[in-house]
Amino acid sequence: MLEAMGTEWTEERFDAAAGSVPVRIYRDNVLTKSPPLVLHLHGGAFLNGSLATGQLVSTLLAKAGAVVVSADYSSANEHPFPAALQLSFDIMRSLCSRRASLAHRQSSLFVAGEEAGGNLAAGVALMARDQHMGGLQGQILLSPMLDPCMATGSFRKAEAGASGCRWADGWNRYLGFAAKACHPYAAPAYCMRLAGVAPALVLTAEDDPMHDESLKYATRLREAGVAVREHVLTVRTGWPGAYGNSVGVQPDWGETVCGHFAAFFHETGAFSH
Repeated sequence: MLEAMGTEWTEERFDAAAGSVPVRIYRDNVLTKSPPLVLHLHGGAFLNGSLATGQLVSTLLAKAGAVVVSADYSSANEHPFPAALQLSFDIMRSLCSRRASLAHRQSSLFVAGEEAGGNLAAGVALMARDQHMGGLQGQILLSPMLDPCMATGSFRKAEAGASGCRWADGWNRYLGFAAKACHPYAAPAYCMRLAGVAPALVLTAEDDPMHDESLKYATRLREAGVAVREHVLTVRTGWPGAYGNSVGVQPDWGETVCGHFAAFFHETGAFSH
């Protein structure tokens, strides 16, 4: 058992329908009787990323009171959509049946992700609605990659160069070919039917290239009748790269983000059991 910023985690393999997947399970030192159980999906632009780069967000979720299962879906990145999404959804279904052993039999289920993981988290929420998987209490999206066109104002303001090509390369790998960009699970920004999905927490920052698509998605969810909590950090964050670059160190915005996680858990009734 190891510790990150006061939160303990263990590493093991998790059996899902698609095979055995490496996971880290995070728990804070103090938990409620039935803490929320969160599937966390790390970033990496569908090109890389790992359990290590997902450590910061997982730790903040745990500090907010959750038991966090952070899954390394990176092996599925070798195959185009829907491989990574299907793997993520399979893991979420497994959590449904294993919640008693991981947290508590009455624990509420959440899915969370940053950047590419935010795309998958949004996709999992859509699949959970369409396949009538009961129990998903909320979706937590941080700088989610939702729009493969990358034509928003916030993307145009982002620094050009190699970093600007990273997300294009990631989208190309994930989609495989252009026609898949029309699939609502692959590119949630283009989903025409958002009603009925789980309540959402959407976090972005002023200097985040995904700022505009994040807020637009939050607006469309709200217009579809979905309960949404959103927040834009005004401090310079370096998102989304800073999620994976702050391993072992809590950044200045860490407490603010952790506070939003905790507030969202309370608003959705995750601590009411």
